Amino acid sequence: MQGLAVPGHVARSYIKDSRDEQVQPAGVDIRLGEVMEFLNDGELRATSKRLPDVRSVRPVNGLYRLQPGAYKVRFLDVVSVPPDAVGICYPRSTLLRMGITISCAVWDPGYMGRGEALMIVANPHGAVIEQGARVAQMVFIRLESRPSSLYSGSYQGENL
Repeated sequence: MQGLAVPGHVARSYIKDSRDEQVQPAGVDIRLGEVMEFLNDGELRATSKRLPDVRSVRPVNGLYRLQPGAYKVRFLDVVSVPPDAVGICYPRSTLLRMGITISCAVWDPGYMGRGEALMIVANPHGAVIEQGARVAQMVFIRLESRPSSLYSGSYQGENL
């Protein structure tokens, strides 16, 4: 049936090398791979973009000790969105309970890569997150009909 969320045990096949503990009833948890801090501004125009430069935050003994602020994160898991679905990424509730959120864009049909997102540490005391910790959940929703084309934008195959 179209227009419904794909159960986690099925969606697992869209996440390369996923583990049993990542599978949820309505999606698959994805893990934190890398954290980066922004070094300057970005620019978005009607016909062009310039992304800000970033610098990797170095984990100490596998732990990221993050002060309040905005960070670019790269996921550890490689996601392949099937041609008949769209991927939507949500923060895990544990992050929200810690005063942290992750913002993701829509993952279009046909996208494949190790995606990136925005992590905002709003907790005034900061946070400690282990590299490889499950920080977001991917939910896949079947489309009513196949799209006229698959994703072929500049982020296709990113970070592979």
